[in-house]
Amino acid sequence: MENFLFSLNATVPVFLIIFLGWFLKEKKIISKEFVPTTNDLVFKILLPIQLFMDISSTDIRSMVDVKFMVFCFVSTVICIGLIWLFAVIFIKEKRSIGSFVQGAYRGSAAILGVAFSQNMYGNSGMVPMMIIASVPFYNVMAVTLYTIYGEGERLHGKQFVKKILLGIVKNPIIIGIVCGIPFALLNVQFPTMIDKTLSNLAGITAPLALLIVGADFEGAKAIKKLNLTIVATAIKLIVQPAIMLPIAILLGFRNQELVAIVIMLSAPTTVASYIMARSMKNDEVLSCSIVVLTTLFSSVTITAIIYILKSLQYI
Repeated sequence: MENFLFSLNATVPVFLIIFLGWFLKEKKIISKEFVPTTNDLVFKILLPIQLFMDISSTDIRSMVDVKFMVFCFVSTVICIGLIWLFAVIFIKEKRSIGSFVQGAYRGSAAILGVAFSQNMYGNSGMVPMMIIASVPFYNVMAVTLYTIYGEGERLHGKQFVKKILLGIVKNPIIIGIVCGIPFALLNVQFPTMIDKTLSNLAGITAPLALLIVGADFEGAKAIKKLNLTIVATAIKLIVQPAIMLPIAILLGFRNQELVAIVIMLSAPTTVASYIMARSMKNDEVLSCSIVVLTTLFSSVTITAIIYILKSLQYI
């Protein structure tokens, strides 16, 4: 019972705030216009500040774990490669392949990762290191897949490489993490006024981000292209963690490292995948359906995974 309560305490508050966001939108307290604007605020300003503050205030030398970061990168490459191979073999509609692959691998690692880690440990833990190891490759593969299978303008050679590199360099989350590293290494102490201002902004990041995730939830869209949506959802929430988590445990990862890996493998698909699918003329209907269904069922699967890991004393 103690382990079950630990699991509920770790996950239910996060998903209750997501539900509250959906409820407030249904009651017209949060408008449709409010969602994209606030999403930009969270992604471009607040979340980078949150990660900057967490990184800059920690002993960065003890946080950098090469073995952990290599595992995150290699497992990401393996998962994407296998999902891509599966999609090429079994999906006949070319336009759906990019949306399916990205929907099945690209989780909301930053927003939910920070939220879960803060809820369980009071800080972002190993999530920033997981982001550095996996998110740049997420972006590379997102552009690659949507360029290959989309109906929009094709990018080749230098244009293609330039788009990928700019996407990584200009990613606000990566910028926030990288900017925090020298402050941590030099042990910089901010003036009280600056520290309190940044801390206050960081404090509202996770709740506001989760509210927007809920407000952006549209359940009716989950019934479209249901077969592919169910398969991608099963891969994202069940198959990936079922294969990779035992390997992570055998390699000795525990506690905050293992929680970060759980989020990397089994977090619901990020809304960014739908936005990219639409802008690069891929199958945006399938992409949206995967986002909706993974968000809906991740509350159950992540709670179950954390319960199992806690019962086995791995976290």
